[in-house]
Amino acid sequence: MSEAWSETEIDLVVADYFAMLGAEIEGRPFNKAERNRALQEVLPRSRGSIEFKHQNISAVMLGLGQPWITGYKPAANFQNALVDGVLRWLEAHPDWLAPSNRPSRTVLQNAPLLQFGPPPTQRNEPSPVDPEFIAAMGRKFDVAERDARNRALGKAGEELVLHSERQALQLAGREDLADRVRWTSVQDGDGYGFDIASFEPDGRERLIEVKTTNGWERTPFHISRNELAVADARRDEWHLIRVWSFARVPHAYMLRPPLEAHLELTATSFLAGLR
Repeated sequence: MSEAWSETEIDLVVADYFAMLGAEIEGRPFNKAERNRALQEVLPRSRGSIEFKHQNISAVMLGLGQPWITGYKPAANFQNALVDGVLRWLEAHPDWLAPSNRPSRTVLQNAPLLQFGPPPTQRNEPSPVDPEFIAAMGRKFDVAERDARNRALGKAGEELVLHSERQALQLAGREDLADRVRWTSVQDGDGYGFDIASFEPDGRERLIEVKTTNGWERTPFHISRNELAVADARRDEWHLIRVWSFARVPHAYMLRPPLEAHLELTATSFLAGLR
């Protein structure tokens, strides 16, 4: 068994990983082999050891609901100190994805229609790493809670869906309905149980709750008791649009009530009153 990586070694390889990931997200070229050789000059580690550590970091990023480098397949067998190293980097760079959190109005106007795929449960594809590992990471670091607090990301996802809804109605020849699509959570405030009030091309109401993350399609998310109640009460009109991989290339899928048929709902907080 190889000697455990020191904190200094971990910090160096994690910083290298994020440098490559940032370049990949922004579409800038980089050479993995060259970066590996550069690390070998400052670390007493082999090419294969460094490459496997990069795969380990991909697994940590997956568990934390973050994007990871294409080509470094997540490998989840690693020391706990690596998780601490990734978290140290994220805490020191809280806005590392900020430029991607809100597309400019020009980008939105020129963007193609948001592409929808089937929910992952329908494709039944295996997880890249052990689902128990992902669940354990989620319980320890509460990925969903962190994303829920990222209001800029949430609003950016809603704005993307708002644009897509209007564009779809325009393409269907319903400019009149496109002009009436309302960003409810911004124009009217929270508490309605949906973010966007849109329409089907035939004029029927279409109520949309948007849940956005930068991570992969199975990243957990928060949903409120009120949203669940509205979904149940207005099953014919209510839609949950799940936007994922927002920082890279946004993808989406749609879920319809009853949500219990698609989601495992877990209570995460309780209202406490004195006896």
